[in-house]
Amino acid sequence: MHVPGRGATINPRGRFERLEVALEEEAEHEAGRPRTVYLRDDSQSIISTNDSPDIGFRSSINPYRGCEHGCSYCYARPYHEYLGFSIGQDFETKIMVKPDAAKLLRKALSSPKWQPEVLAISGVTDCYQPVERKLEITRQCLAVLAEFRNPCVIVTKNHLVTRDIDHLRELAAHQAAMVFVSVTTLDAGLASALEPRAATPAFRLDAIRQLAGAGIPVGVLTAPVIPGLNEHEIPAILKAAREAGAGTAGYTVIRLPYGVKDVFAAWLETHLPGSKEKILDRIRDMRGGQLNRSDFATRMRGEGIWAEQIRQLFRTARQREGLEGRRIELSVDHFRRLGGEQLSLF
Repeated sequence: MHVPGRGATINPRGRFERLEVALEEEAEHEAGRPRTVYLRDDSQSIISTNDSPDIGFRSSINPYRGCEHGCSYCYARPYHEYLGFSIGQDFETKIMVKPDAAKLLRKALSSPKWQPEVLAISGVTDCYQPVERKLEITRQCLAVLAEFRNPCVIVTKNHLVTRDIDHLRELAAHQAAMVFVSVTTLDAGLASALEPRAATPAFRLDAIRQLAGAGIPVGVLTAPVIPGLNEHEIPAILKAAREAGAGTAGYTVIRLPYGVKDVFAAWLETHLPGSKEKILDRIRDMRGGQLNRSDFATRMRGEGIWAEQIRQLFRTARQREGLEGRRIELSVDHFRRLGGEQLSLF
């Protein structure tokens, strides 16, 4: 069922759950207006690591789990199943928040065991989703990073990142900040259906403009590219981003792990029924006949004729806009462990 302002049209039972229980409060779903619930996440650490060879960072912090932006294609949806929630509407209506994130980050960076390295923010879900405007957990983390001058890279779809230009500018002065703004489409109508609670395309371009104007290195991500839906927009997106001030560009193709394939297929059935099979068939063509393959060699770019056409289109557009080979290298040279410096005075 399509719910206004939400991305997922289904709310299937989690793959680890043996029982499916309908609570009385779920009557709100029947009324068509599921409310967002914020739940406290009392994790005792904030820095996560990965060893995936196709991911451009080793360590990351995620102030939130789940994401109210509601992107139906989001590859992070399966993480919610580990919490006992659904991969569907639960992912965008039951948000785990980490109020102690900044305190935990300060503790980690103060430790003699911490070897400074680039921290990715939003490695899983967007750190500037709507509730951040009120809770300011991401802003608090950026304040800590600025104090320690520990480099970070942010990926977001939300104009709210411009609120934190002060901290980002301070980090950028030490070659320690980079922001990527994800622009999936320039079509406001499509964006509203595909990413219902993210910033509009115009606001994302304005975020690039403001960040660049403040001297903060900023790039654009056309992510994900969905064959048969938005790949034709790549040249226009890169042109608009370059005009706004983006200095580099990247892309990934759509990934549909586990039940995400069902969520996305249901979204297509609701919003683009006439294009559903064409789009799914092209995704299968890029994934060896399946809707998803998780091998590191191809999961970010795909393979086959459609993947190659996307690669060529992106490469040509990036060259034409002068966005090739201009990615900023972040530095740990200015990192300072404040606790150690203060103690040395005595």
